[in-house]
Amino acid sequence: MPSLDDVALRRTPLGGSDLVWLHLLIADWQIIADLAFADLVLWLPDAGGNGFWAGSQMRPTTGPTAYLDDVVGTHLPYGERPMIDTAMSERRIIREGDPEWRDDIPVRVEAIPVRRGDAVIAVIARNTNLLGVRAPSRLELAYLQTAGELSTMISEGSFPTPGERSELADAPRVGDGFMRTDASGVVTYASPNAMSAFRRLGRVGDLVGVDLSHASRALVPDSGRATDAALSAVIAGRVADEAELENAAASLLLRSIPLRAGGVGLGALVLLRDVTELRRRERELVTKEATIREIHHRVKNNLQTVAALLRLQARRLHNPEGRHALEEAVRRVASIALVHETLSQTLDETVDFDEVADRLQVMVVDVSASAGLITTVREGSFGVLPAEVAMPLAMVLTELVQNAAQHAFDGGPGSVWLRVERREGDVLMTVTDDGVGLPDDLQLDSSSSLGMSIVSTLVESELGGSLTFGPADPLAAPRTGTSVRVSLPLHR
Repeated sequence: MPSLDDVALRRTPLGGSDLVWLHLLIADWQIIADLAFADLVLWLPDAGGNGFWAGSQMRPTTGPTAYLDDVVGTHLPYGERPMIDTAMSERRIIREGDPEWRDDIPVRVEAIPVRRGDAVIAVIARNTNLLGVRAPSRLELAYLQTAGELSTMISEGSFPTPGERSELADAPRVGDGFMRTDASGVVTYASPNAMSAFRRLGRVGDLVGVDLSHASRALVPDSGRATDAALSAVIAGRVADEAELENAAASLLLRSIPLRAGGVGLGALVLLRDVTELRRRERELVTKEATIREIHHRVKNNLQTVAALLRLQARRLHNPEGRHALEEAVRRVASIALVHETLSQTLDETVDFDEVADRLQVMVVDVSASAGLITTVREGSFGVLPAEVAMPLAMVLTELVQNAAQHAFDGGPGSVWLRVERREGDVLMTVTDDGVGLPDDLQLDSSSSLGMSIVSTLVESELGGSLTFGPADPLAAPRTGTSVRVSLPLHR
């Protein structure tokens, strides 16, 4: 099914500012469809003056649909629906006419011109399935009255209001709770759901005839509400916005839409939703996230303490091999601590691994025998990696850079390149040096090196990847430098 932009740009003369207005309208017209118990179809004028194109469609959640099929993208010639033609040409709401019959269903149609500034840029057809019509209740009468007032505002160009549309996923809808206030902010009607929501907040008695802003402020302590002036402006319908009322018992989200006719304020439509459970879950998530970050912070501190103790012990050893082994252990512990430090600063269990990789390279080279003589360069980006990949990958990178710094240059100058290629589903990491190269008799499977054993185990067993060693330039004679290629799947 084509989008509004597809139809408008291909079939109509409408410009960019017209489309912005129409998007604002259809962002909120579910409210009108529910209040009117009617399907809404947005008809856009044809670029060649040959009728209209259906640009968007909305069905009600409060009543039966009048359209069994989608009509977006269909063409309506002039003369086939005279009410649409008249609303466009006479720039007024058209309600005259007999019901239409569609699939044995009688449908009452109204045509509402969509005005932007001085121009009518489209027409909304309001289609009501008459099989669902019965003697209206007070709730339904209040709904229909408000739908009529919003329709009038559309025809006058005063609805939608730019910036009014809620971007919150938990924004209230008509069925969650509905209230009407008059121009002075006094409640003239409150739906049963709205009454129940206010009673959960602590309200005793009816809301009808009560100043809504005063009643709301009385239920919410100063620390749980916006400023009195802002709250009163929203609830009284002077400002199109949202406000949240919260106390120890409940949390209510309110949205106010001012209603006007001929430039005169009529009051406001107030939609509200009980979001008590949502806010409780949000607080639990915030608490859990803070706890996880604190755990990572403490683990990092403990690992740094372990590294410091190992470093102190290494300084007391006179055996060079023992001191060297402890210094390697310090670097391994430090690489894990660095990942935990990064996780302690994020809101989820992911790591921006570029920063980790850069810090690891500097840390390893600075404590090597050739400190100050070795340069490191990173090309490409790891991007964001999950913690379960970042932790072992940090140790792998530490071992590979440390091995190059320790064995590749014989105490002289050199360079280590880290090349990264992030592809769909995996990441390819290559560590290359310009040192003396691999020994001819090197057998990785039988090597006694603890570092190479750690790398092989982490890459192949824990991360499910592959590991290959080779000369940096296999065509060079003699062959110099070493290249280690690590390929890791990101989704297992």
